[in-house]
Amino acid sequence: MPDGAQYRNAVANAGNARALSPYAPGASGPHMHRGYHPMPGFAFRRAGRGPETAPSLWPTGAPMSLPLSPPSAVSPLPLDAERRALLQRLTDGLDPATLWWVSGYLAGLASPQARAGDGVLAGATALPGLPAALAPTTAEVDTLTIVYGSQTGNAKRAAEALLAEAGTRGLKARLLRADAYPLAELKRETQLVVVISTQGDGDPPDDARGFVEHLVGRRAPKLDGLRFAVLGLGDSSYAKFCEIGRVIDARLAELGGRRVAAFGEADVDVDTVAVPWRADVLKALEALRPASTPATTLGPLALRVEAGGSTAPSGAAANRDAPVAAELLANTRLTGRGSDRDTRHLEFAIDPTTLDYTPGDAAGVWPVQAPALVEALLEATRLDGDVAVTQGAETLPLRRWLAERRELTRLHRPLLKAHAERSDSARLAATLADAGATAELLQTTPLLDLLAEHPAAWSAGDLVATLRPLAPRLYSIASSGEAVGDELHLTVGHEVFEGRDGLRYGAASHYLATLKEGDTARLFIERNDRFRLPTDASRDVIMIGPGTGVAPFRGFVQQRAATGASGRNWLVFGNPHFRSDFLYQVEWQKALKAGHLHRLDLAFSRDGAAKTYVQHRLAEQGAELWRWLQDGAHLYVCGDATRMAKDVHATLLAIAQQHGGLDADAAADYFTGLERTARYARDVY
Repeated sequence: MPDGAQYRNAVANAGNARALSPYAPGASGPHMHRGYHPMPGFAFRRAGRGPETAPSLWPTGAPMSLPLSPPSAVSPLPLDAERRALLQRLTDGLDPATLWWVSGYLAGLASPQARAGDGVLAGATALPGLPAALAPTTAEVDTLTIVYGSQTGNAKRAAEALLAEAGTRGLKARLLRADAYPLAELKRETQLVVVISTQGDGDPPDDARGFVEHLVGRRAPKLDGLRFAVLGLGDSSYAKFCEIGRVIDARLAELGGRRVAAFGEADVDVDTVAVPWRADVLKALEALRPASTPATTLGPLALRVEAGGSTAPSGAAANRDAPVAAELLANTRLTGRGSDRDTRHLEFAIDPTTLDYTPGDAAGVWPVQAPALVEALLEATRLDGDVAVTQGAETLPLRRWLAERRELTRLHRPLLKAHAERSDSARLAATLADAGATAELLQTTPLLDLLAEHPAAWSAGDLVATLRPLAPRLYSIASSGEAVGDELHLTVGHEVFEGRDGLRYGAASHYLATLKEGDTARLFIERNDRFRLPTDASRDVIMIGPGTGVAPFRGFVQQRAATGASGRNWLVFGNPHFRSDFLYQVEWQKALKAGHLHRLDLAFSRDGAAKTYVQHRLAEQGAELWRWLQDGAHLYVCGDATRMAKDVHATLLAIAQQHGGLDADAAADYFTGLERTARYARDVY
């Protein structure tokens, strides 16, 4: 592995380096693409678009750097940075009439009679002069509290649907994100519904870690007066499917709570379980309402004030169920010759009225299955692709069901069980009897390989009914509208792996990697209000993003440069090889020279005898990192949740102990505190 001096020289001498593509390491000659704007330039700025920043709300290479300037002082304002950020999130996108309502709400909160509350409200008692939807509330008898923990937005949508239906039934309810829920109120709850996803190997979503830890910990109160229900969301291809939801359901019962509905287990096709489960919960809660309590007829909410979240932009047209077509401007390979990875940079032209985003948000992509995969599956099942199949209210040719509506790259448990019954395979039955073997099969075996190894007779209708619906994939947006105008950029790792008789591909990554200029893709914006730049532009930021986890930080640096943020920017990046896998190499070099990036630490794990990862660079620079944090820096982590994020968090705890003099408990409390004050945010998957 080259020594530190070589790395430092590679950056310091950027101006003397051979001409490279703005993207691909090792490529020869200048290579500009339509729609590409180098980071320092920012010649194309969206008219009327100001910075749209809000704070994040959760945790958890020899260094290359330019001289660092001291941090700027925080401007003396009536509110601290975090509260200003919260106020900005709550008012972002509101029209003047609604802002007048908000001003009245805040005035009401200032009265001695007002009780502060959180969340989206339905059927609450209003303060004088305010609509019911704006009235604050806390945990009280007959109020339904809905708490959600969501990593990708599915649990949030399911919880919002529950709130909306509760309102139509006249039930008083409030909705809170788990990290905004006042834990002290748990003992006073009488009606509680938890909607929560499970991530990776049985982990809670980032916004629910504190809630889960409190609930399963020794300080959790007795809940003898509680009626509750839990909906778990997950992916049945993983061994610990809906594990967190199951743990919470059991724990609430252990603490004395009584279920109003059985635990719900929702797979990727969430509504299949969530819709009937929601009906059961609300029917049970209606039955608990005293006969003397009249149902409340609610009109549309005047304002959705979601604790810890944000107001949806007015007029936003694109969403998960209504994506919009965006034209591809450029599809460039980032990795160089010799790399065993195919990482792509894609640029889309967008209409900001339908696809408006803030750095930190994700783009949802609705893929189309590769035609070769569809035809191979038809051949393996000996089915006619032109036969019409009716599922629900929709009738389509089987070929179109498979291409546009059904998941063909990932196995899930119901499909595996159904196929085992049809195949009459003793080997497959034995696998299903072993939980560990089943989990491994689900994670390692593509559907096409399963069909080839264990032939079975399927009808077209049964196959469509058993395959789970195709779900969109989320990709961190790798650009800032302030820098690239009406464009949206993505950094995509093309998933390619060996199958039984050839290569297999990830559904969305292959779809995106094979798009050509002029093609369109169906996109929507998934807002990520927990992963935002500090609204105080004088704050420093530390960004840790190996591999494609660097994507949102490209947008962060662009945004900070375009808006003239005075705070320092420190990026820690890692990948296998310096020569072939240094994503956006030239851009980072230019940003260093322009002063838009103040420090860059690199870890190329396969360039030396010992594997060096980003957490090792953090440990080497632990004293400096601790100084930045003590000066008020915000910390961000993006990338793999299974290993990288856990290793990085462990390293951060060790740094707090070594350089901050904290013990293990105090170190953990320190980073929990950073999370709660919007200074430690993770976007992991």
